[in-house]
Amino acid sequence: MSRNPERNDRKSGKKPAFGDRSAARAGGPGAGAKGKSEGGPDRGGWNPNPKPKAFSDSAPRPSRAKADADNFVWGRHPVIAALANPARKGMGRLLATADRAAELERDKLANGHRIEIIEVQALDRMLPPGAVHQGMAFKVQPLEGVALEDIAGEGGVIVMLDQLTDPQNVGAIFRSALAFGAKGIVVQDRHSPALAGALAKASAGATERLPCARVTNLSRALETLADMGWRAVGLDGSAELTLEQALDERPTVLVMGSEGDGIRRLVAEHCDVLAKIPMPGGFESLNVSNAAAVALYEACRKQG
Repeated sequence: MSRNPERNDRKSGKKPAFGDRSAARAGGPGAGAKGKSEGGPDRGGWNPNPKPKAFSDSAPRPSRAKADADNFVWGRHPVIAALANPARKGMGRLLATADRAAELERDKLANGHRIEIIEVQALDRMLPPGAVHQGMAFKVQPLEGVALEDIAGEGGVIVMLDQLTDPQNVGAIFRSALAFGAKGIVVQDRHSPALAGALAKASAGATERLPCARVTNLSRALETLADMGWRAVGLDGSAELTLEQALDERPTVLVMGSEGDGIRRLVAEHCDVLAKIPMPGGFESLNVSNAAAVALYEACRKQG
C-alpha cells in the first residue's frame, strides 16, 4: 500500500477533496484571478474558476503569425542568448543593423555566426508588425524539446502549463521559472506556442537556457512524474488550501491552467492537491504569468 494518501486517492479513481468550488465560481471569497469580469470585456487575465462548459481535450491551435515568425528570434537579449546556446551552433541566419553588428563583433557574441548587416526598415518588414527587435534578429528553427525524464531527475520545481497559448504569458513564465531556479517547463505539444518570436522576446532569453519538455498528454506526464517521486500542486482559486499550506519540501510540479479556462478536469484530477493564492486586497485578478511568479517563489522557498 502506498504511504501517500494523496496518491491512493488518485490510483483508486477517487477524486481528491479540493474544496468547494461553487462559491468561487459565484465570485465568493477565495476565488482566484479572473480573465473576464461579469458583463465586461475579456481583459486577458487568468481565470482559474471558469464557467462550467462541455469538457474537450482539444482546443483551437494558436494561429501562426504571418510569414515565418516562428522561425525568428528577435531582440537583444533573446538573440544573444540564442547565439550562446550550443544547440544553435552552426545554424541560423544572423541579421543586425550596422551598430548592433559592431557590438556583436566587439564583444565576440556572434560565436562563429556570420553577421548580415541590414537596414532597420528592411528588418521591420521581415518581422511581424510591432516586433521590438532592437536592431537584431536570428532566423533559426525553434528548439526541440527535451525528454520529460531529463528534467525530472534531481528534484526541485517543474512548471506544467495546461494549454496556455498566449506567447507573452508563456515567455514571462519561462523568465520567472529560470529566475527562481526551476528545473524546466512541461507543455502539451499540440496546444502551446513555438519557443520563438514574441514568446522568446518576452522570455528575455530564458527559452534558450531552461529545458522544455513537450508531451502528448499532460495527465500521463503527471502519472510518470508521480512514479518518479514528484508531487503535483495545481493552482485553483477555489481550493481550500493556500499555496503555503499545500507546498512542502518534496519535488513539486506547479500546474498552471490556461488564461480563460483554468486547469482542465482530467489534469486537475491528476494533481495531488489544488491550492489558491490568497488575495486579501479584494481585487481578485492576477495575470497567469504573475500567478506563476508568486507560486514559483513560494515553491522554491519551500525547497530550501
